[in-house]
This record gives sequence, C-alpha cells and structure tokens, in this order.
Amino acid sequence: MGENRAPVAVVAGHICLDITPAFENSEPIPVSRLLRPGRLTRVGVADVHTGGCVANTGLALHRLGVPTRLIARVGADAFGRLIGELLAAEGADVRLKVDEAGSTSYSVVIAPPGVDRMFLHHAGANEAFGEADVPDALLSGAKLLHFGYPPMMLTMLRDGGAQLLALFARARALGLATSLDMVAFDPASEAGRIDWPALLARLLPMVDFFLPSAEELCLLLDAPLHAEWLARAGGGDVTETLDIARDIAPLAVRLLRMGVKVALIKCGARGLYYQAADDAAIRGIPLPFDSGDWADACGFVPAYRPRKVVSATGAGDTCIAAYLASALEGLPPLHCAQRAAATGACCVEAYDALSGLLPLAEIDRRIASGWAHNE
Repeated sequence: MGENRAPVAVVAGHICLDITPAFENSEPIPVSRLLRPGRLTRVGVADVHTGGCVANTGLALHRLGVPTRLIARVGADAFGRLIGELLAAEGADVRLKVDEAGSTSYSVVIAPPGVDRMFLHHAGANEAFGEADVPDALLSGAKLLHFGYPPMMLTMLRDGGAQLLALFARARALGLATSLDMVAFDPASEAGRIDWPALLARLLPMVDFFLPSAEELCLLLDAPLHAEWLARAGGGDVTETLDIARDIAPLAVRLLRMGVKVALIKCGARGLYYQAADDAAIRGIPLPFDSGDWADACGFVPAYRPRKVVSATGAGDTCIAAYLASALEGLPPLHCAQRAAATGACCVEAYDALSGLLPLAEIDRRIASGWAHNE
C-alpha cells in the first residue's frame, strides 16, 4: 500500500497496536488495588489505535500537512492486518513489511486516573526490522529521515549498532536531514546490555535532531546518575524532581559535544529543554532555515496546561511531530519548541496519540492568546 508522491519526511522504526482500557472512575486508583491478584476491576470500552513512533509521529506529521512516508514491519496476523487498515484509513503513504515468521507488536496501556502509564509490551516484528527495510528508493526525494525507538529494534543494534549506523550514513549521503527518538528500556534486557555511550559516540555526529526524554537520555549516557534520579524521586515522577539548569542542561551540552546539531529533551509534564550547536554545525543541517536563528540557541519551554488529562500515550511522539514540522517550515527554535509543548498538551486530552491533535495554525492562535503554562 502507498502513494507515489515524494515524501518530505520518512518515519521509520517501531510500530505497534495500542490497546487502552478506559477507566470509568475519575478518582485516582492505587495500583496495588487495581492489579491485586484475584481482583476483577471493571473498565470501559477499550481504545484501540496504532502506536509506536511510526504511527504516532508519522501520522501526526501527515495530519499536520507534511507529506510523510511510513516504514515499519508487522507480522502476518490479525493485529498486523488491523494496523494496515488503520494506517490506510488515514490516507498516508504506508510501506509495511509483512514478516511471515514474526508476530505483530502490541501494547496494553494501563492508564488509570492519577497514575503514570504502565505498559505490557510485546516487541514482535520490530526486533527483526533491519536497514534493508529502508532502501534508497524509499528515501528518494525526502528532506528528513526520522527513526524511532532503537532500543526496541534489536537487529539494528547488534554488531555494535552496525545497521543503525549504516542507515543514518546512507540518509546523510542522500542529502537528508536526520532525526532520532528513543524509548525507555529495561536495563536487564538485551538493549540494556548495549554500550550506549560508545554507540552514540559513533551515531550522534550523523544526527541533526536528537529528541529523547530526560530519563531515557540519562539512562543512555550515565546509568549511575539515572539510579540517583530514581532514588531522589522515591518512586514518584522523576521529572518532577529535576532541576533544569543542574540536571538537564549539562546533558544537552554533552550531546552537542558528541556531535548532535540540535537537542530537544522532553521533561514530561514539566516541559521541553532545547539547545542547538554553533553556527558551523547548524549550517550542516540540510534544511532551509536561518542558521543565525538557531546557532547556540537554548531555553526551556514549560508545558502548556491541558483542559483535561486523559492519557499521556503518544504525547512525546506528537510533540516531536510538531517540532519537526515547524523546523521543516524554517521557523526559529523557540517557536518550534512552543508548538511542540503545546501539541503535547493537546495530546493528553485524548486516549490515543492523534485525536487531540490541532492544526499548527490553531496552536499558534492559542499560544498567542495567552495559553497558560503548567508552571
């Protein structure tokens, strides 16, 4: 399935089916009571949508008016067929590789009121996704390659990340700007045994936009510091305990020293921190924006206040879509980050990643009218 038009953006990597039971009680429910053995907890109708970077960021870019090609791998099963149908209904340019030997990835998203999301996740065919799934022909004519969730794409990580490095090298050789998003992972898993600082030292010089969450980034670069963050939070939301200047800004500086051109660090309900490299590095990004606007730019945009909070599923992915769409427009970094933070706030007003999405022109109007921040 797919269209013949040349894409502006190509989004490749992780895809899954998200199954989110709706909780009818609006009051906070202690997890210990919710998941007690032998207990039956009544829930509402399940929200079933595509999830993962390819669906969330890719379809958000598509809805925001950026011609986008979606590349992912699914199994030859009912979930895979459903993902294909849901993506086709969006009218997007979809290139799904059907893995006859694999199964389709899915997540059960448990998002009770007043509690951070919990995931039961099956990686499925994502683990077999390889560099060959993104041939030159599918990158041809595009301006940007965005790749999402390497920790769940184990084939891309093996042999020192050889296939991941090769994909980014090809994209750069073809003249595309590059963007990379991460995802949380279990330190005891195969992804947790990767020497991430060593891999990122080779990968990040080929990355124009790196867009991890604060926790993901800290775990990747400094596992002992991440353990300190967890201890400081005492089981609560880590981002609530972070000091932007002391904890986040030094990580952004470290990323620039490793070769990243622009870092956007997602800090949950706190907001977004952005920092760009110097003029010489910014001029190396093959996009039509003014390097004078971007060079050495940095700042923190507090999260905008949503009208209600239903689920944070996909908020980070859709805020990335708004950020990349704005960069492709050639807008300055503060405007890109404001749109990203505002889009994340819209996303949490719905169970899925896309139902709360607003056109960027409407986002601009709401910001200009004095949209309140969380802090």
